[in-house]
Amino acid sequence: MTTMTTMTTYTNNTNNPTGTERGGLDIKTFLDQDERKDLLRILTAGSVDDGKSTLIGRLMFDSKLIYEDQLAALERDSKRVGHAGEDIDYALLLDGLKAEREQGITIDVAYRYFSTNKRKFIIADCPGHEQYTRNMVTGASTANLAIILIDATKGVITQTRRHTYLVSLLGIKHVVLAVNKMDLVEFDQEVFNHICNDYRSFITQLNIPDVEFIPLSALKGDNVVEVSEKMHWYHGKSMLEFLETVHVSSDRNFEDFRYPVQYVNRPDRDFRGFAAKVASGIIKKGDPVMVLPSKKTSSVKSIVSYDGEIEKAFPPQSVTLTLKDEIDISRGEMIVHPDNLPHIERHFEAMLVWMDEKPMDSKTQFYIKHNTNTTKARIDYIRYKVDVNTLQKSEIERFELNEIGRVALTTVKPIFFDPYVKNRNTGSFVLIDPVSHNTCAVGMIIDKLDRENLATKYSPQELRDKIDKGQCLITTEERQKRYNQKGATIWITGLHGSGKNELAYLLEKELFELGANVVLLDGSTVRSGLSRELDFSPADRAEHLRRVAHIARILNDQEIITICSFVSPDENIRRQVAEIIGKERFVNVYMDATLEFSMKKKPELYKLAIEGKVDDLPGINSTYQKPENPDIVCNPEENGKNPVNIIDYLNREKIFPLQ
Repeated sequence: MTTMTTMTTYTNNTNNPTGTERGGLDIKTFLDQDERKDLLRILTAGSVDDGKSTLIGRLMFDSKLIYEDQLAALERDSKRVGHAGEDIDYALLLDGLKAEREQGITIDVAYRYFSTNKRKFIIADCPGHEQYTRNMVTGASTANLAIILIDATKGVITQTRRHTYLVSLLGIKHVVLAVNKMDLVEFDQEVFNHICNDYRSFITQLNIPDVEFIPLSALKGDNVVEVSEKMHWYHGKSMLEFLETVHVSSDRNFEDFRYPVQYVNRPDRDFRGFAAKVASGIIKKGDPVMVLPSKKTSSVKSIVSYDGEIEKAFPPQSVTLTLKDEIDISRGEMIVHPDNLPHIERHFEAMLVWMDEKPMDSKTQFYIKHNTNTTKARIDYIRYKVDVNTLQKSEIERFELNEIGRVALTTVKPIFFDPYVKNRNTGSFVLIDPVSHNTCAVGMIIDKLDRENLATKYSPQELRDKIDKGQCLITTEERQKRYNQKGATIWITGLHGSGKNELAYLLEKELFELGANVVLLDGSTVRSGLSRELDFSPADRAEHLRRVAHIARILNDQEIITICSFVSPDENIRRQVAEIIGKERFVNVYMDATLEFSMKKKPELYKLAIEGKVDDLPGINSTYQKPENPDIVCNPEENGKNPVNIIDYLNREKIFPLQ
């Protein structure tokens, strides 16, 4: 459970003026100025007991950002469950969960809001344990800056490298390395310099352009709000001063205009606008625009905000655009500048953080949520997994909870994206389980996938060889994964009037409703076209069934279940049919009806045969040979149960496994 505390503080201190008059300002002017302050989102990370929660608590305490009743409760809880000896345990301000207080660790992400004269802050205090990697990723997803704490007595450790890698992966450009517990090493400059040099050598392989190093003691308050005299050798800023002055506004992408439409705003018949949050770039009244995926163009007629019409909009403003032309635009589509388009692709590579307790199933077709667009996607393959502790790469077949790796994905319809390093808003996505609707993973798009790297693509020579040999470019495994079934032929044999056709049509309907890909072939349908020139002589009957067998084989090769309803009276011919189709895919179903039963069902046909007007009718003037070892025997009196029995057989044989 994520906790959020919003503080509006009116305490007497130099950072926060108080009262009806605040430094000569009336309350309305003060609130207007407060509203215009920019917001800095901060992530804190570090190993267990490095002092993340203590630092934030001390920051709020020394800045006079705590209510008196909160301070009294903090002093009381410090004596009862604190871990700071005789000192106040400032970590208790953030470790709100019972388990956190009992263990003295952070488990869930705790959010805290506070404000100074210069800036507003939201701090996400993230857990340090490896099993809570997904919690840290959640907290880091919106952060502008990361504070990574190091225990001065331990130096750069495995967790430090892991957290730094995650910060780099999530595109956070500003990092403060807070070397904490300097009081335990007598505020030694050499210890601080050694830790800084170790860290610099590590981050050279990562994409973090701005790193600041600050020595401090969170428990004692040194270099937290005020620069400490105990470290006279340090000439930098205190933690709070740095946080108030660090420049992050230029981190936003103001070059590539991306406007993922969230809602069509139609309050009356005279107004039709498209509401969304500007993901990146700048849009001005009169600018030419293009709508994706239709690629229809127009220009901006007006930009409407909460305060009325404005001349331009930029991130993170939420506005409504109206266009000069009537264009059909829906949620999930994107408005961009015509000369600056994102990638419009179905295939791309991404770094994936697995967040579901259930391991990844490569057969699953996930929902992908990308901005306001939702479609289906599959993971084609995992290129490698990254060990977040050592940065070593390894090959795996599936992801477990908290694992991170590089994957190739394919979506059902194209999405509009930029690489994550260029645009965090259009380069990130979420994978959702189609059954439980849990968030399975979060992803950061690396780039589109070149054709030669697609999972289903072959080299030009391989392609020519396969086509020349008539080999399909889609593997059997890929088809079975897509259809969730294996190709097989259900061959239903029996006398005319035995009920085999009724069974075939009922079975087709049942399988279709269960989601199977199924095709039905019967004697009258095939003889009206493919076998039109053939009669019912033994030779022509054999040729007729041979043709049917080859059609069934082709369909089975596509992993389609084929139902064939044919008298096929000769046992040898049925064996030949099974050879053509493949014995492992041939399911022989015998409709065990007596001649008397069949004659009652089709009296006209049998009457003509008895009178000699129809030749070669099995059971009358030609022989019908019962199957010697049928896979399934059906009773014609129970055609309501027969389809169920056949489906149970298909399930047991894993031809059509039921979920």
